[in-house]
Amino acid sequence: MADDAPAKPTEDAPKAAEPVKEVAAAAEPAKETPAKKSWADEADEDGPPPGFDEIVKAVAATKVEEAVDEPDLSLKSEGLRERPEAEITTKTEGDSIYASAHKFEELPLSPELLKGLYVEMKFERPSKVQALTLPMILTPPHKDLIAQAHNGSGKTTCFVLSMLSRVDPTKSHTQALCICPTRELVVQNLSVLRRMAKYTNITSTSTASELEVGGSGLRRDPINEMVVVGTHGKLKNWVQKRLLDLDAVVILVFDEADEMLKADGFADDSVRLIKMIRKKNPRVQLLLFSATFNDVVKRFAVSIAPQANQVFVAKEQLSLDVIAQYNVRCPDRNAKTRVLKEMIFPNCERLGQTMIFVRTRDTAKSLHAEMERDGYKCTSITGDMQHTDRDRVVQEFRDGTTKILISTDVLSRGFDVSQVTLVINYDVPVERDGLTPAYETYLHRIGRSGRFGRKGAAFNLICTGQDNDVMTRISSYFKKAIEEIKWDDEDEFIKVLDKTL
Repeated sequence: MADDAPAKPTEDAPKAAEPVKEVAAAAEPAKETPAKKSWADEADEDGPPPGFDEIVKAVAATKVEEAVDEPDLSLKSEGLRERPEAEITTKTEGDSIYASAHKFEELPLSPELLKGLYVEMKFERPSKVQALTLPMILTPPHKDLIAQAHNGSGKTTCFVLSMLSRVDPTKSHTQALCICPTRELVVQNLSVLRRMAKYTNITSTSTASELEVGGSGLRRDPINEMVVVGTHGKLKNWVQKRLLDLDAVVILVFDEADEMLKADGFADDSVRLIKMIRKKNPRVQLLLFSATFNDVVKRFAVSIAPQANQVFVAKEQLSLDVIAQYNVRCPDRNAKTRVLKEMIFPNCERLGQTMIFVRTRDTAKSLHAEMERDGYKCTSITGDMQHTDRDRVVQEFRDGTTKILISTDVLSRGFDVSQVTLVINYDVPVERDGLTPAYETYLHRIGRSGRFGRKGAAFNLICTGQDNDVMTRISSYFKKAIEEIKWDDEDEFIKVLDKTL
């Protein structure tokens, strides 16, 4: 099972199969001890949490004819990206009162962890998000937390520092577990964790670290590292092989929790894992961190952790305020390409850099080939490219070597290049069913422009009634009117582009 492939919620045993199981069990010799079940092979006896069935029905399995990409969540912001103007709302459960931490010394951290923060990580103070969330996490009785804030706000430091602070270095067993949707994100989070833990005796490993053990590519010895970072697929494999014991886990973290709780993705695995650990340790602390939570996933998260403290940044403030948005009505797909060739490409080089988002890998490749064939210099990136090729394309764009980048949604999320001033939605963003507006994807896509207080513009190319319906609903959802311009009016395009200078 590939680590980064969405796990489908199909592991519940059919009801009709239960009597057969009981007969089979009765036929076994009494001396046989039943194998310990994991969330990988356990029937959900208590049923899913409230709202789960409703969510599954809402995203009933759909066939995806074309190859589309999920965001590459390993391509996050480099360094802290504070936005002091962004309003952060908090909700605390019970009578607990938390004071913001203006200095790391105000938190219950060991001298070794403080040294890691200041000497190795080069931090000077907690970010705004860290100042609010860390006291909630680290103050007994260690309540659950649901936290949403933009990439670059310091979320990774929050949950990594929380895991390290909850671990007892004198106990040689797994006490902290971090679940990620992709192998790349596992690698990134483990790297941050090991740097932060440099001056401690805390041990760590990940599902991407197997090659470090014996070079065989398969881990065979029991895992006793104190912190484990991994994807569902490999972690289930370790538990099934009795290599990983989760009975002593005191803190469980989900990074990019909105991805981990999507009903058409990892939600089933995530719920089973949480329930399995809670059966062994009802007081385990659950942390759900993400850059975005749509309303459905947020309700689901609250149903899983009803007593959790909450920290949320208003979604409208994540990126829309400084970005001028325009719908460009095109008579057909050929007109979309003409807009690029005749209106955008001749004028956008002087503005900075441009990102063009398409829905499928095939569209990215064919559009790139057509542009190159007609003499327009650009690059493209898709999720099926080799990692070395993807890294090269990304680095060239970061360095400014290339000015125009065609991308699937692999780069829609968390990818920051300060010189991007223009985003073009060649294909309007929709969910996997090809019909439902992908609100958060739209937010993240156009958020690639207008970074760090700069002005930015976004063009949404519309050529079908479905496109129009999607953009109408997106406009209504964000309560943001989107002006329409003619696809063949160059003067209007130049006027719009000049505003972004």
